[in-house]
Amino acid sequence: MQQPARVFLLPGLGSSGPRHWQTYFERLHPEFTRIEQRDWNAPDRAEWVSTVAQALAGEDLSRVVLVAHSLGCATVAHWAAQHGQAIRGALLVAPSDVEAAHFAAFPTTGFVPMPSQRLPFASTVVASSNDDWMTAARAQHFATAWGSALVALGPAGHVNADSGHSEWPAGLALLRKWL
Repeated sequence: MQQPARVFLLPGLGSSGPRHWQTYFERLHPEFTRIEQRDWNAPDRAEWVSTVAQALAGEDLSRVVLVAHSLGCATVAHWAAQHGQAIRGALLVAPSDVEAAHFAAFPTTGFVPMPSQRLPFASTVVASSNDDWMTAARAQHFATAWGSALVALGPAGHVNADSGHSEWPAGLALLRKWL
């Protein structure tokens, strides 16, 4: 019998506020763990990846499910590229295209280029057709490169509270396949 999953939430730039679906998931499932970064507003890839590695140290990786949003998805891709460890799975929601020109205006360090090798674990990319942070074509590109299933939501913005995804029960349903 498969052991229960250990779910880790990885927010993006600025973290996930009180109305964000990741926060809702935490309230609904207090056993989920948010990986806290030292600085949510000036992300450094090396530091963020190291924080993920530290959070997962000592975990039975066959039980680990990562649930990432926005820049958290890029963090997962970089963590996988650097560590190459298999986990149970990852739900990668509304990845940010760190290679897009408008992303350069934000105080981030080391996230470019976005890793494009196959992830060593099952994953699903959830993307929107009108996300300001990643075009649908780029989402398809990364889903293919990462070996991820792609769930296209249609016009759903950045899949956050501002786009009406505060509780997002459909996202929780996507996560349940690994629980």
